[in-house]
Amino acid sequence: MKPETIAIHAGNQIDKSSKAVIQPITLSTTFERGEDGNYPGGFMYSRSDNPNRQALENLLAALEGGEAAAAFSSGNAAAMAVFQSLQPKSHIICPDDMYHGLRNQLKIIFAAILEFDFIDVGNLAIVKQHIKANTQLIWLETPSNPMLKICDVKAICILAKENNLMVAVDNTFATPMCQQAFGLGADLIMHSTTKYLSGHSDVTGGALITKNTNPFWDKIKNVQVYGGAVPSPFDCYLTVRGIKTLPYRMRGHCENAMKIAQYLENHPSVDAVFYPGLASHPQHALAKTQMLGFGAMLSFLVKGGELAAKKVINNLKIFTQATSLGGVESLIEHRYSVEGPDSLTPKNLLRVSVGLEHVDDLLEDLTQAFNK
Repeated sequence: MKPETIAIHAGNQIDKSSKAVIQPITLSTTFERGEDGNYPGGFMYSRSDNPNRQALENLLAALEGGEAAAAFSSGNAAAMAVFQSLQPKSHIICPDDMYHGLRNQLKIIFAAILEFDFIDVGNLAIVKQHIKANTQLIWLETPSNPMLKICDVKAICILAKENNLMVAVDNTFATPMCQQAFGLGADLIMHSTTKYLSGHSDVTGGALITKNTNPFWDKIKNVQVYGGAVPSPFDCYLTVRGIKTLPYRMRGHCENAMKIAQYLENHPSVDAVFYPGLASHPQHALAKTQMLGFGAMLSFLVKGGELAAKKVINNLKIFTQATSLGGVESLIEHRYSVEGPDSLTPKNLLRVSVGLEHVDDLLEDLTQAFNK
């Protein structure tokens, strides 16, 4: 089936008793056992599994083309399950431009447990130089947050297989609609389902999808079940509901983002625009080969420094100054002030999550904000 059909049907089961077309929310924390002590309904306790979580995981696996998925209470919890499943003292290769929440998770929580290097994963020679005897995982984020860097997933996966390493790809910015990482050779895909998959800024969640089930995936599932950082049935229901419109939402997001990126690239108050859909992007040619669409995230540098950037934000009327991304509403954020003093992000950078408002209104809002 095509993605539009998968998005609507793969996470839904018609209720057997009521024949409800949309799968209902199963709030029960526990499930009745049979006379033989087994579980005839297939569920025991909602931390272990739940009909709504099963529906979401089936849907995510189908969308990404993987064998199985595991849903979590946040994107950070999903990524943590991967790191917790590694052998102690294992080494991870990470991007130098990486979501600061995961970078800080490694630096603060896993510093005494794992080894990691933050490097330019866009340079294959540098990646190769950092492979060690205890390297177990290469973690990729493409496009990256917030600089929208693109790395060559296929080439890195080939290198990883030659060295018996796993590759995990944070596909949050791209979504399955814009990038199929398993087709490029990845072993694991991670999502913050809070973002585009849910799509309405009203539910927090995360997910991992595996290309193949294996002993490492079993470890991840153990972390999910026994660690207990799982989404509620209602969270799963909302995420499945959001995914039903994902293919069509992403088309609108991407179309608006391209127009705004082109506008900003030609604006006299902008020093640079970071969007892989622009021919001026350093990895535009690579993005065209491995992305189905260029996504709806972009960043730009405002001339005049940090104060000038913040002035633009404060003058906007339709764009909301807020963190996160992927909702139907357009968001904008001064990223350095969120990431902290060790951030490598330029202080005059603004990150934009382009929403689904009419693009003419968004462009008019930017124009008046620059002119004030």
